[in-house]
Amino acid sequence: MKIFRIVVPILTCVCAFAQPSARPTSAVVPLSDGWAIQSSAHVSAEGAAISTAAFQPKEWIKANVPSTVVAAQVKAGLLPDPLFGMNLRQYPGVSYPIGANFSNLPLPPDSPYGVSWWYRKEFTLPKDYAGKTVWLNFRGINYRGNIWLNGKQIANSDQVAGAWRTYEFNVTGAVKQGVNVIAAQVWAPTDKSLAITFVDWNPAPPDKNMGLWRDVDLQTSGPVALRYPTVTSKVNSPAYDTAELTVAALLKNGSDQPVKGTLKGRIEKIEFSQDVELGPGESKDVMFDSGTFSQLKMMNPRLWWPVQMGKPNLYDLNLSFEVAGKVSDSARTRFGIREITSEVAEHAPNRFKRLFKINGKNLLIRGAGYTPDLMMRWDAKYAVDQLRYVKDMGLNTVRLEGKLEPDLLYETADEMGILVMAGWCCCDHWEHWGDWAPEDFEIAKASLRDQIYRLRSHASLVMWLNGSDNPPPPDVEEMYLKIEKDLLWPNPVVSSATAKPATITGASGVKMSGPYEYVAPSYWMADPHRPVAEQACNAGGCGGAYGFNSETSMGPAVPPVESVRRMVGKDHLWPIDDTWNFHAGGGAFKTLNVFTQAQDNRYGKSSSAEEFTYKSQLMTYEGVRAMYEAYSRNKYTSTGVIQWMLNNAWPSMIWHLYDYYLLPGGGYFGAKKALQPLDPVYGYDDHSVWLVSSQYSDAKGLKLTARILNGDATEKFSKEVAVDAPADSTAKILEIPEVDGLTGAYFLDLRVTDAAGKLVGSNFYWLSTKPETIDWGKSNWYTTPTESFADYTALSQLPKVKLTVTSGTERKGDDSITRVTIENPSKSVAFFVRLKVNKGKGGEEIVPVLWQDNYVSLLPGEKREITATYRSAELGNAKPEVEVKGWNAE
Repeated sequence: MKIFRIVVPILTCVCAFAQPSARPTSAVVPLSDGWAIQSSAHVSAEGAAISTAAFQPKEWIKANVPSTVVAAQVKAGLLPDPLFGMNLRQYPGVSYPIGANFSNLPLPPDSPYGVSWWYRKEFTLPKDYAGKTVWLNFRGINYRGNIWLNGKQIANSDQVAGAWRTYEFNVTGAVKQGVNVIAAQVWAPTDKSLAITFVDWNPAPPDKNMGLWRDVDLQTSGPVALRYPTVTSKVNSPAYDTAELTVAALLKNGSDQPVKGTLKGRIEKIEFSQDVELGPGESKDVMFDSGTFSQLKMMNPRLWWPVQMGKPNLYDLNLSFEVAGKVSDSARTRFGIREITSEVAEHAPNRFKRLFKINGKNLLIRGAGYTPDLMMRWDAKYAVDQLRYVKDMGLNTVRLEGKLEPDLLYETADEMGILVMAGWCCCDHWEHWGDWAPEDFEIAKASLRDQIYRLRSHASLVMWLNGSDNPPPPDVEEMYLKIEKDLLWPNPVVSSATAKPATITGASGVKMSGPYEYVAPSYWMADPHRPVAEQACNAGGCGGAYGFNSETSMGPAVPPVESVRRMVGKDHLWPIDDTWNFHAGGGAFKTLNVFTQAQDNRYGKSSSAEEFTYKSQLMTYEGVRAMYEAYSRNKYTSTGVIQWMLNNAWPSMIWHLYDYYLLPGGGYFGAKKALQPLDPVYGYDDHSVWLVSSQYSDAKGLKLTARILNGDATEKFSKEVAVDAPADSTAKILEIPEVDGLTGAYFLDLRVTDAAGKLVGSNFYWLSTKPETIDWGKSNWYTTPTESFADYTALSQLPKVKLTVTSGTERKGDDSITRVTIENPSKSVAFFVRLKVNKGKGGEEIVPVLWQDNYVSLLPGEKREITATYRSAELGNAKPEVEVKGWNAE
């Protein structure tokens, strides 16, 4: 197979559009710049001295916070780029076996991160802080720490322990006008710590992400601080005429005297207040409910809906606490009025069928698993770009397995209508409950409180998982459930991501039965294990489209060749070698062998990296599409599916819908096709055509057309059916008969038009006359082997076509929109055509980019216009230029 390119210059016009106003920020003084770090092995002074202005941090490493120790070393140029090739294996302290879960192993004796590291910063207190209560916040410390301020120790390593805790210290008596100095002595987690793990997703840095890995900042208040404002709601569905609101917040008395005051709140024109008394140093949760405060029974509320269900409407809550007529502190948060519930089937084999509802309507969870950066580096723009990708694909959920990101991620998800499935991680001390020391129970309790406090206000949070690969034992589950109840967690709580029942809450209503390695596209619809009991599914091979699958995948997702070049370098580009495999996964996923074997059998062996990666886009497109379409077609026998994964912590060959560099590949566009609002679906199991509506409104007067074309583009079958698509529906529309005269690989073209003849849904499948059979008897927890492969090698013999391509670009606010018109004037199918917008002739591809569609196929004589939207700033001074790659385009 040869891949051909067409390069097209773009005509650009500039148009003016109104810009949305920026959201106000809270009154926080960030302590982010001007830090210095150093190993305690090179520092003889103690914290009392280091935290004074007289101390001179000579030869310390300049750093910003948040930053782990290794991230700071990388930024300072002291360590090579860990993302490239096998550089990470050259780092000091990296001696653990490739593919091992480092979180469960001790630091090696010679590791430079086996001792504590110091973080030091000088700052000047703002003049308007005088006479106020001053609070010093650490939003995340991994793992233990001693904290010093101006020569005074304000916390020790018994008090500061736990990666997922947040810390707020009243430092009113320790700060001063003029120069102040913070010194934090931080220790890395051990193999017995409730810390951060990437399991088998990617390798781990040698410091285990030790350090001040989240923001540090200062805040002020009067005698009483106001924290964690939240609103929960009960919606009267399906009338939607009223909603009963509950408002809550935490008040903290920073003084050594009792305080009386009034907590006041406002939601648009609704106002409410109550008097509160606090003892010296007391913290108290205060609540307003609609039973006592009738004004909180809101009439005709604007409801919050997830993407594809409606508009994610948000309200502002303003709270203030007044003491003697003066505002001591105030807070503002945005919230959505919505109610999320779930129900679990009571009897096997349906105990892994948990159905979620929002505002009384059924909700099919279709999402993917999110991970932060390898070194926990937070980039706000990068995070928002990823949520834009989530929305663009049509996903409605991201799962955070123990990776609980900064508030901006949830705020953005609130605004976009994207659900977040959050909870603890598996496969390290978090689930080694039998090894927990008494301190671990206290750290786990404090960690959950801190996270529930900050997450509970977000409309996007759909559930919390108290465990991942296992439910917690009764004592831990009881502890967790009490915290969630006490802090008014408003959403369903799931015991774990598996079908294993919990002692207190019983059936989880979900399954985690894989697969994670490559499986054929027919797997998802043809899985014969539906009628078996849940115990059989725990052994694997039950990942098909029924129930709620909390993590599953069609396996590797080799990115386009441009990204492979960036991650492995030219010396390792071809053939596949250990450097490629180092960028696969861990555990059972350390190579690409299963995926490569399937590709070689289905599409033929590759002779170059470019050929292999292009075929890989075919594999992931059809595999990811098949998975999501199976779960969509089978709703609500299926109730949810989480693709493993959405993204990667570093450049990777497996488990993503777009790569680390934000380059979307075949899996991205396979998912986007499967998640289109009106999706005509081919049933690999019954050879029928279905129409799946993910809209929550009826679509009438539609026409579905199915056509089968041979490899030479001759039409062998055609049928049109008039159809209506009720809201949130799935229906079998027609059966594909046996067709004579098909040879090798052939095509199925599906199109849906509305009453006006406008195309509102389409799909294009490549199929084989050779049946693909699956060896169900050899299933294990991560894959089900293919017994005989489909044969698509005839695709390499498709006649060459010459495409006609034109394009133009316009500005719209901060974005540019490139419109590409592509036409196939030949008598053959133009197969799997990839479009790119580059930064000028021969320049890099622009990312992030939102393509209306990509990796498209055009029938003889077909013409399409496809748009790409991207930030104009990504162009720099270059002019956009379209590049077209085609499977058989010349």
